[in-house]
Amino acid sequence: MQIETLRRRLRALGANPRHQYRVLRLWSQAKPQDDGPRPIENFLPASLRAALPDIARDLAALATLDAEHPGEDGSRRLVVALADGQLVESVLMPTAGSRQRAPTLCVSTQVGCAVGCVFCMTGRAGLIRQLGSAEIVAQVALARASATVRRVVFMGMGEPAHNLDNVLEAIDLLGTAGDIGHKNLVFSTVGDPRVFEALQSRGADQVRPALALSLHTTRADLRAQLLPRAPRLTPEELVDAGERYARLTAYPIQYQWTLLDGINDSDEEIEGLVRLLQGKYAILNLIPYNAVDDLPYRRPAQEAAVAMARRLHQRGILTKLRQSAGQDVDGGCGQLRARAVQAQPPAGRRVIPVAAA
Repeated sequence: MQIETLRRRLRALGANPRHQYRVLRLWSQAKPQDDGPRPIENFLPASLRAALPDIARDLAALATLDAEHPGEDGSRRLVVALADGQLVESVLMPTAGSRQRAPTLCVSTQVGCAVGCVFCMTGRAGLIRQLGSAEIVAQVALARASATVRRVVFMGMGEPAHNLDNVLEAIDLLGTAGDIGHKNLVFSTVGDPRVFEALQSRGADQVRPALALSLHTTRADLRAQLLPRAPRLTPEELVDAGERYARLTAYPIQYQWTLLDGINDSDEEIEGLVRLLQGKYAILNLIPYNAVDDLPYRRPAQEAAVAMARRLHQRGILTKLRQSAGQDVDGGCGQLRARAVQAQPPAGRRVIPVAAA
């Protein structure tokens, strides 16, 4: 479902823009539709009031909890069932340095992914279908039913650039009725010229999310091997485009670097990062790899990861060593969904061809 489809439904029931905003605000914030100090009889038209129970049920059915996997690190990985039976993953991740602060929510934008990153379980499945904008927001509403969420990253299953209109529509809602600060909405992408064009063309009165760019290596040839179907932007072109957006929004770019033992943790890569990022408005996130069965990639030793982060920091690169959530439950992106799909009886599986999405 698209958010605009919901708006049309509300308009057909006599809802004016203020009524629509109220319904969308309460839904996206996981509050009941009769919430608030004013009786709805004094605010909403009778036709809309009568339909609210059905609307609330339909919205709740967009994303339901199939399974939850709590991690020792305080993370909660959620396997989320969509209305057509497809499964995606959302992750509630504790804020760095504090389990008392509101967690960050990572949401999916597609079932599967077409980029085919060779180290990623999600990419092995290919793209099954796009998520509608309402399905993306529904993951936030589902998580908010049990946790305070003030930061959302579009970094779960899927490549947001390949579902650009729906992701931006979800961001617009979450940054307004959803009451999430614009810099706390993080659009994560492998890098696509269409993303930079769309984000930079947004007016000052529109929601401008923060940007996370999957870099992973400073070598163009290695990046083409690791991300075989990503747009052929060189690391230099990617960083240049990111820097322009950072200066426009005053949000630092978050460069994502999945740390693969013996592949992108060399002295050559450290020198390349210094060359690319020194003086840039940027944060480098080093994320030690979550190992996936049957793939040849390995997680580096913790001591090696700490040493690499320290060396970069000493060279003037703001570097944060992140911990991949859910290591103790083998919860790398796509792993939990893959196991859940395998556990489903064949009759319970519904596969939607890409062309029909």
